[in-house]
Amino acid sequence: MSDDDGKGDDEYQPIACGLYSEYEVAIMHREILRLHWRDKSGMDHIDRVIPTDLQTRDHCEYLIATDCADGSHLELRLDLIITKEQEGE
Repeated sequence: MSDDDGKGDDEYQPIACGLYSEYEVAIMHREILRLHWRDKSGMDHIDRVIPTDLQTRDHCEYLIATDCADGSHLELRLDLIITKEQEGE
């Protein structure tokens, strides 16, 4: 018997509305966030980012951000973000 509940590992899990609102506020105020997230291959990342937009596509929600270290463009699926901390001013 399998433990599989019929959901794929990559099936999007909606995040709480309050957390989504926190991302919106961070975008409006151009706050720097320290995020810990897991990519599709299962690798963990911790980086400081400036969030710039929220997008929905293919039934998934994404945080669009700029990496503070190298200026690279990031598209992070919201349900793969493990922790979010606001950086001090």
